Amino acid sequence: MEILDPNLQLYLETHCDTEPEALKKINRNTHLKQLKPHMLSGHYQGRLLSMLSKLVQPKLVLEVGAFTGYATICLAEGLAEGGKVHTIEGNPELEETLRNNFELADVQDRIELYIGDAREVIFGFTENIYDLAFIDADKKSNLAYFELIIDKLRPGGLIIIDNVLWKGKVYGDAKDADTELFRKLNDTIAVNTQVEKIILPVRDGVLIIRKK
Repeated sequence: MEILDPNLQLYLETHCDTEPEALKKINRNTHLKQLKPHMLSGHYQGRLLSMLSKLVQPKLVLEVGAFTGYATICLAEGLAEGGKVHTIEGNPELEETLRNNFELADVQDRIELYIGDAREVIFGFTENIYDLAFIDADKKSNLAYFELIIDKLRPGGLIIIDNVLWKGKVYGDAKDADTELFRKLNDTIAVNTQVEKIILPVRDGVLIIRKK
């Protein structure tokens, strides 16, 4: 998942804020108990998500793809007073882990967890207007999630999409279906005049989109 030189990645991690203790435990437990622990955001990306959330100071956050809740907790760190994170996870087997992790980080009162198909759940949010959204779920649906969320985002709000450099394949010669989907996503958003956008080479690539 890391596209940067390991020595550079280590340097970055040692020159940002330390990983909170609750997140260290979640990080460790995820690597011990989950089949795909690389899906976790991790220390450095987690601090990026926390920083962006603190800059926006959102009242309402939408997360698509919770996994074990690491990124969810990072996003909750920047909530305005009385703010909430609405997070959607498609795997019902992760519900107990998620609720336990939210309690471990003492953010359970700031997070609303939804288990189910993300597109159906988002479609049902008819009245919600979000300040910040993080998309890190099934990759084939990234563009669909963006299109669903953009009209539910306030002007000046952010959408963050993970894994957009797709192991470095998007700027190489790879022709597989997943890589082509990421190229389509990146190319579509690059020419979208409704938003400002920038890709950061953090872990597997983070696309930050600001609605005008």
